[in-house]
Amino acid sequence: MPKATLHRMDLPNYTCGYGTAARDLLRANGFEIEEHVLRTRRETDAFKDKHRITTTPLIFIDGEKIGGFTDLKNHLKAQKPKSKRFWKH
Repeated sequence: MPKATLHRMDLPNYTCGYGTAARDLLRANGFEIEEHVLRTRRETDAFKDKHRITTTPLIFIDGEKIGGFTDLKNHLKAQKPKSKRFWKH
């Protein structure tokens, strides 16, 4: 089972929708998820500064930095085998 590490923001007055969407997408694709929830603005800002990013979530798959939610979608799409179509004549 592939492993993913997900860092997402869930503040007392705001939950990042992209973070929860990333978690759901990883689950739907069979990933084992190590989830790190950023619960304060200070913790979130320090995390973003450390990783030189401007938004959350941040996703790693098997130790490789993937990026945010859109990057995750593109990564998973690129990993799927292309279907072969056979046309009937």
